[in-house]
Amino acid sequence: MDETDSRNGDLDTVRERLNVVTQETRFSLIQDILGHPSGLPTLKELDYVNPSRSQTTIRQHLHRLVETGIVEKVELPEDRRQNDLPYTFYGTGEEGRRFLEEHKLLRAEETLRKIYDRVEKTAEIERYESAPRPER
Repeated sequence: MDETDSRNGDLDTVRERLNVVTQETRFSLIQDILGHPSGLPTLKELDYVNPSRSQTTIRQHLHRLVETGIVEKVELPEDRRQNDLPYTFYGTGEEGRRFLEEHKLLRAEETLRKIYDRVEKTAEIERYESAPRPER
């Protein structure tokens, strides 16, 4: 592959990622991830803050975000898991954060956290929010 092909490949990747992150549901999920106190919400937490979307829809959009490298699925090591608490989380990995930063999509992160803090949560969601998270 010569330099022109490499640049075109990079441009295609950027275009694809921008298309992925600017789709309304996925953009909302990214905002929810960035707003979460730990930056690693569970599917259940994302479902809770997106009541107009089904859990299946959220799962499909998360899969697409993971597939393009914007979001990563992170699991708590087995020796740290507790029976009644979640162990699978979604967050922006290093590559995803770099992409979001390059395209000025991280500027509102602090504001998103303040908004997320104001969301009224059920006892179950508060318990999920305070569950142990993996080291990143």
